[in-house]
Amino acid sequence: MVQSNANRAGFGPTIKSSERVFYPLKAESIVDNPIQAKPKSRLRENVEAIVVAVILAMFIRTFVVQAFKIPSGSMKETLQIGDHILVNKFIYGVKLPFLQTTIIPVKNPARGDIVVFEFPEDPDKDFIKRVVGVAGDVVEVRDKQVYVNGELQTDTFSIHTDPHTFPPRVQPRDFLGPITVPMDSLFVMGDNRDHSYDSRYWGFVKLKAVKGKAFIIYWSWDKDNFSIRFGRLFNLLK
Repeated sequence: MVQSNANRAGFGPTIKSSERVFYPLKAESIVDNPIQAKPKSRLRENVEAIVVAVILAMFIRTFVVQAFKIPSGSMKETLQIGDHILVNKFIYGVKLPFLQTTIIPVKNPARGDIVVFEFPEDPDKDFIKRVVGVAGDVVEVRDKQVYVNGELQTDTFSIHTDPHTFPPRVQPRDFLGPITVPMDSLFVMGDNRDHSYDSRYWGFVKLKAVKGKAFIIYWSWDKDNFSIRFGRLFNLLK
C-alpha cells in the first residue's frame, strides 16, 4: 500500500493505489439547433385554404344541404317565383354521387313532403313537387279532386285558378286513373294544380332520382316589384 504525502501529513483520507479516482466533469449545456422549416408563401396558404373550402362545400352540397331557386309558379302559393330554398340531402339516406345509389338508408319520402328530384324526361333538370302517393297507393283525379286509396284528399296548400274542366280525352289534368304507384316510386303534383306539369302527364318519380326534402326559404326576391319579400325569409316549408 502506498500513501500520498498529503495523507501522511493528515490532510485527507487514505487512498489505495489500486483504486481509480474520478472527478466530476463540468456539464456543458447542449443547445438544440433544429433545421427550421421554410415558411409557406402567402400564395400557397391562400391556395390551400381555397382547396379546403371547395372540398368542404362540395361535401356539404353532396351529402348535407343544397340550395335551389324556384323559377316557375307550379308550387304556388307555397313557393313563389324567386324563392330560394334549402334542401335536406341526407333525410332520405346517403347516396353515392352520380350513381344515385343509397349506401346509408334513413327513410323514404312520405305523402305531403316537398321533394326535389331529377326530372324523368330530362335528368339534367331538377323539379320540385309535393308527394301525393307512395309505393302501393292507388291515385285517382276526379273533376280536379285527388283521391288516394279511395279517400278524398283535403289540404290547405293546393289551389285551383282555372274554372274550366278538361275531359280525360283532352288531357289528364282534371281526370286521371285510378293508377297504382309502383314499387320504389312516387306520384307527385304541384300545389298549383291547374298550372303544374307533374305525374299526371309524365308518370312516376323513381326514389333514386329524389335529391332531398325542401325545408326552408332562406331568400325571396320579387322580380316584378324589384324588392325583397321579407315576410317569406326563413319560413319553414310544410
